[in-house]
Amino acid sequence: MVMIEYLYVLKLLAALGCGLIAGVFFAFSTFVMKALAQQQSAQGIAAMQSINITVINPWFMAAFLGTGVVCLVLMVSSLLRWQQPGTVYLLVGALFYLMGCFGVTMVFNVPLNDALAVANPDSPEGADLWARYLTDWTFWNHVRTIAAFIAAALFTMATNAPPNL
Repeated sequence: MVMIEYLYVLKLLAALGCGLIAGVFFAFSTFVMKALAQQQSAQGIAAMQSINITVINPWFMAAFLGTGVVCLVLMVSSLLRWQQPGTVYLLVGALFYLMGCFGVTMVFNVPLNDALAVANPDSPEGADLWARYLTDWTFWNHVRTIAAFIAAALFTMATNAPPNL
């Protein structure tokens, strides 16, 4: 009985964490990056450089990394308890978050952020980088947004999964 309550709390935390992260990424995809793109290159670069520094804070990192840890636990649990209701939702939800959100962040968005961090906002090279950054970073952010949203939906479904799913 205690294990069932523990798993329910983890599923709820995963659904809420994925939803929260999806919302943050959705905001960037739908208006933050568009607003930055309307600025002169130097101002857009400087603003994004500041955002990329500011985002490294305990609140965001706890939500982003904590959700990843919860997803890992639920993934392992789903593999160990494969015959239990909702395990498919748990496994697929965890994979969407871990690969489509966390993995994409580490493989695509962070390297783009690192390149932008050392760019000179006032240089022609900086302006060229900014033009590519806006397109590439936003594309991968769309991927992260969709992955986190799908993961949130799957974890929500897992909280009330009918038998044998």
